[in-house]
Amino acid sequence: MLKRVLIALALIVYLSSCNKIGLFEKVFFTPKQQWTQSFQPEINFDITDTSSSYLVYFTVRHADAFAFNNLWIKVYSKMPGDSLEKQERFDIPLADGKQWLGSGMDDIFNHRVLLYRTPVKFAKPGEYYLRIAHDMRIDPVEFIFNVGIRIEKVK
Repeated sequence: MLKRVLIALALIVYLSSCNKIGLFEKVFFTPKQQWTQSFQPEINFDITDTSSSYLVYFTVRHADAFAFNNLWIKVYSKMPGDSLEKQERFDIPLADGKQWLGSGMDDIFNHRVLLYRTPVKFAKPGEYYLRIAHDMRIDPVEFIFNVGIRIEKVK
């Protein structure tokens, strides 16, 4: 009985100490572990708090066999009420020439790369839209398992 109480108490302490996960995170698995130009994941998310700042990350998981030190991407976005997409291009560093920058296990590496150097303030409340595409010279980009976006409220 004492063992069950201690386990329950430890579980309560653990759960209450966990940080709240970011506002939004969406991951897309690439078909056949290849990111093609035609595969452009679309993301919709709601912003209600326009007074807070947010960190916007690009996430990617790849194999050690990935042939490049970086990944060029395009992010297309629309604010609530907009009809036209805004396009931005980002250079995502994945290696420093000697080793992968992300965390890894065996031959799989995960990266969470901040897209903007400073936190973002969303101007309008409502539904935002993002679309992600690779902007590499080759197509498809091989050994990419998944890509995504993570948005965290700054504490």
